[in-house]
Amino acid sequence: MSRPEQVSGAVGAGRVPPPSPAQLRYGGKYSKNPLEETGFAQLVRRLPSVLARTARTAWAIDRVAVLLLAGCQLAIGVGSAVQLTATAHAMRAVFGAGAVAGRLHHALPALVVIALAAMTGRMASALSSYADGRITPRLTTEADSALVAAVCGIEAAARAEDGCADRQEAAEMGVVRSHVMIQDANRLTAAVIRLVTASGVLTVLHPLLLPLLLLAVVPAGIGAVLQARVTYETHYANVGDRNVRTNLRGWATSAKFTDEIRANTMTGYLTFWYRSISERIDARTLAAAPRMLKINLASSAVSGAFLVATWAALAWLVSTGRIEPAIAGTAVVAVQTTLGALSQLVIYGAAMFHTSLYLADSDSFLGYAAEHVAHRGPLTVEEPLGEVTVAEAVYRYPGKEKAAVDSVSLTVRRGEVLALVGENGSGKSTLVRLLAGIFLADKGTVRWNGESVTDLDPDSLWRLSGLVPQHFAQWPLSVRDNVTLGQPHEEDDHLVWEALEAVGLAEAVQDLPAGLETLLARELWGGSELSGGQWQRLACARALYRRAGLLFLDEPTSEMDARGEYTILQQIKARTSDCITVLVTHQLVNTKIADRILVMKDGRIAEQGTYDELADGNGLFAELLALSTSR
Repeated sequence: MSRPEQVSGAVGAGRVPPPSPAQLRYGGKYSKNPLEETGFAQLVRRLPSVLARTARTAWAIDRVAVLLLAGCQLAIGVGSAVQLTATAHAMRAVFGAGAVAGRLHHALPALVVIALAAMTGRMASALSSYADGRITPRLTTEADSALVAAVCGIEAAARAEDGCADRQEAAEMGVVRSHVMIQDANRLTAAVIRLVTASGVLTVLHPLLLPLLLLAVVPAGIGAVLQARVTYETHYANVGDRNVRTNLRGWATSAKFTDEIRANTMTGYLTFWYRSISERIDARTLAAAPRMLKINLASSAVSGAFLVATWAALAWLVSTGRIEPAIAGTAVVAVQTTLGALSQLVIYGAAMFHTSLYLADSDSFLGYAAEHVAHRGPLTVEEPLGEVTVAEAVYRYPGKEKAAVDSVSLTVRRGEVLALVGENGSGKSTLVRLLAGIFLADKGTVRWNGESVTDLDPDSLWRLSGLVPQHFAQWPLSVRDNVTLGQPHEEDDHLVWEALEAVGLAEAVQDLPAGLETLLARELWGGSELSGGQWQRLACARALYRRAGLLFLDEPTSEMDARGEYTILQQIKARTSDCITVLVTHQLVNTKIADRILVMKDGRIAEQGTYDELADGNGLFAELLALSTSR
């Protein structure tokens, strides 16, 4: 573990050094290690299922490549059998009677067959690699895309459930392992075929040799499976720390946070915490090393003893005349081939078993996502959207006892601007998510044009809305794509420029190196960057471009200057006749554009009315307004 002195230069004289990061465990109701109650026999039975799954997945991706792989494996197996059979003929000729030249002449046809079989095997291996190259990239893409789609399609509330982020991180490893699935399965299958052919020849030569070889390799197989189990247990214990470390690394190295990190002397702390978490992960890995060593030593010792017994048995058979020298020579080749095939079987069988553990994590998360996907109902909203109604809505975040929104009822109609205000944690943003159908109420109803959002198809529902969230994304895309993201793009850019003009950003975009084509990612080659206020204007332009019937604006001007704020608010006011507008803001003066203001407190509506009514009253709005103007 790193010592606090490592950050003494950052904290300064007399300052308390940072504590070690909190212990982070993969917790929650989904955090149970699937291996805890799984026996060895059950672990081994995973192998056929993961092979079958790999075959099904590959078949769905590229049938021609799968058939090519199967043909190559068959060719490799037949070639191995031919080589061993031809070796027996060659050995008999070499060890036969007569002159050396004559014996070699008699052995020549068998030697040619051996060479041709070896060449065929090499060509089949090359074609097999080609087929693997056709399948693997697409298989990895399918696995990765499935995970991304699952995360994007899951209900927003489900992502807040205990352990969801850690389960997602664990599932990521399944995507990583999918990159080697086909290759490992291919090599495992090849090893099985070579084992069958070589062991068949070996059994014909003498039935005693094969059981001894199996006894020599089975302990290694058991050891490989046990090592894979230890490795997975270590991985499982590190999920929580690794998840936090990944996020910490992203924040610490992002150019967006450089100013904050340096000006606030965070560098020493962040590097200390990053190293501390990394060393904690390493410590768990190192703690598993003695167990791995014991398993490896025990399995190797037993395997070595039986291997010595195999060679001793072969020597005994020759010395006692039970097999002739020519057959013994073939037996040596067969033993080496069988031993190599068994070793490959152990190595890639363990690899496939290891992969099966991570695939199980991916399957578990995908199953969870499928159970919580945002499929609600088949109905669509009739346009135009005229009314959104909330009746006694209650929403409580997973794991929380107190409701974030508690028994709220309201109606907002087309052409109306509704402002939501209140102190932090009063439930404003949660109410917006309920109105938008992002969250579903635990009790009560939210209706669009009289239809409950639980009965509406989410995509059809969200096509009618536009949202500028409080924490908006800064997409590393072109300016045009940042504006049109999520909506069809017209052939010309008239509507794009119209949206940019509406938020006062058109001139700034024209000054960029490539105009609408400019990549907005300074850290990428050829990219440019916008200021915080310009990014917020761009988020507003994206919402305006949608020409939505329901517009949600959550602190839409928090990073803008006075001119930008005035421009946006005027545009909102000018477009109110065609849509329902919900504005969330802490700048109470901005609520003057609203037709009605709701003041939230502890998840409930504390008061409501027009700006003048509330400002002249004696309620919470008047109190907050007085505080904002008395600075």
